[in-house]
Amino acid sequence: MNASLALFPVIFLMTVTAGGYALATIGMKLASETPPALSILIITLGLAGAALAEITLLRHASLPLVYLGIVVTETLLVLAYASWAQSGISLAQAGGAALVLAGFALVCLEH
Repeated sequence: MNASLALFPVIFLMTVTAGGYALATIGMKLASETPPALSILIITLGLAGAALAEITLLRHASLPLVYLGIVVTETLLVLAYASWAQSGISLAQAGGAALVLAGFALVCLEH
């Protein structure tokens, strides 16, 4: 089945997928600071949510757009978390995020 989804469900599912991966990343970061059981729970919940949303996305949307959309969204979420948790991001990190966004824009121009 490869029926196309409307824009809002695609954005929502990309955000859920990226949020799940970002949550798992945060869980991995917390693994060095918190009890292992809590970190494993956070990682598991993040990856399970991401996998379910991504499977739904891949049934309805183009693989390159889905993958890059998830990478862009995850990049923004992780940088926002890093900015909040570590009191800011560097110019190099902001530049990297801008390059990720520019790459996604180029891919979107093809479709």
